[in-house]
Amino acid sequence: MNKSGITFSNLKKAPPLLCGGLPYLGHALEFYRNPTALLQQGQEQLGDIFSFLLLGTQVTFMSGSKANEAFFRAPDNLLSTREVYKLTTPIFGKGLAYDTTPEMMSEQLGFVMPLLREERLQAYASLMVQEAQVYFESWDVEGQVDLLSVMNELTLIIACRCLIGREFRQRLSTEFPRLYRDLEGGLNFLAFFYPYLPLPSFKKRDKARIRVVELISQILAERKAREDEDENLLQTLMTAQYKDGSYLSDDNITGILLTLLFAAKQNTAVLATWTGILLLQNPQYLPVILQEQQQILGNGKEVSLNALRQLVALERSIKEAERMYPPIIMLMRKILRDFEYEEYCIPSDGLLMISPAVTHRIADIFHEPNRYDPDRFSPGREEDRKAIYSLIGFGGGRHRCIGQTFAYQQIKVIWSTLLRLFDLELVYQNYEPDYSTLVVGPQKPCLVRYRRKNIQ
Repeated sequence: MNKSGITFSNLKKAPPLLCGGLPYLGHALEFYRNPTALLQQGQEQLGDIFSFLLLGTQVTFMSGSKANEAFFRAPDNLLSTREVYKLTTPIFGKGLAYDTTPEMMSEQLGFVMPLLREERLQAYASLMVQEAQVYFESWDVEGQVDLLSVMNELTLIIACRCLIGREFRQRLSTEFPRLYRDLEGGLNFLAFFYPYLPLPSFKKRDKARIRVVELISQILAERKAREDEDENLLQTLMTAQYKDGSYLSDDNITGILLTLLFAAKQNTAVLATWTGILLLQNPQYLPVILQEQQQILGNGKEVSLNALRQLVALERSIKEAERMYPPIIMLMRKILRDFEYEEYCIPSDGLLMISPAVTHRIADIFHEPNRYDPDRFSPGREEDRKAIYSLIGFGGGRHRCIGQTFAYQQIKVIWSTLLRLFDLELVYQNYEPDYSTLVVGPQKPCLVRYRRKNIQ
């Protein structure tokens, strides 16, 4: 406060308001149809910060690496994640993830973090290869598949095998993938605001959650009866204790398993699909990737974690897919106290939003952002390092997705296996994002023709 009694926040202004929209609904209809287009339209008209109405709530959108940094660095008592992402509570359960305190959430993350450490990632490499080979051995000599369906199935299988264990993988029949799809179906635009509406998708979500608890409880009971102590997440969670000495219930264990599966699988399947689509749309980049594969993995060499890390050309293609088509196109926080950014003061009780999909197409950060160019991440260019928080497909800061390294490892294994075994081509050349779900993949069908190679 200065001598005149005016605080500095009084001198700041409100962000400009996006024109149009309906009473109460605001811009909900346009946002539901194509949120990226609406946000880009607002950015072109009003600049890097503006507000709009969404189902009775004021949403303020910010874009650019500097805005992203302010967003990610804000403390939880200023910008709250848990107040926004309670749409996950019906899936993960009460008292877990975003339905608990930051301190308790940190304890829960502590139970699962050992499974994503270096030594575990080393062990996962061979398991991933085994599962990918078994999966693709079932394919005919030639045929046609839906790439998104393939990636959804295979990434779920791999995540279950690596993170939960052999016994759960062995029981991975047609039932659990169906239940998982029903759980995923409960994550949509309306769930942000009304997660308990009596909608068919929400009813299926709730029934699936009950059945998954039953399946996990059966496995836990059998494991306890035979005193099995194999090292995996089930065993870790069965013996885990909070700081107060309490143990996890079967419902809690199920919730943590689902939380980790969603983190490990959901973005991975979509990113793996976009990686393949973009590579097959731009086959001039394939020779370098195939040469790299032969050099590092050829002649039956072991597909180790170290070998996977050397697949830099393939990694650049995954990174470019993440840039052009990030699976999570928007991130939000509830504003608990007035939030000041540059010359603006954004009032409390609204939502603050940033968008990987918008930031990744800013020409000041990424050269010719609408052009597919994996080499933008090559040594000497490294456009994502021009500014902090410029590539945010997996979030950033303290809330960065813990499954990113696992996701990239999976995608490298899957595409290394596919490219070694098959010649591939797209049935259709153009694919548009499907905005009907929160994790935005391509619209179906994503048809790919394959022919098995003659490998000596």
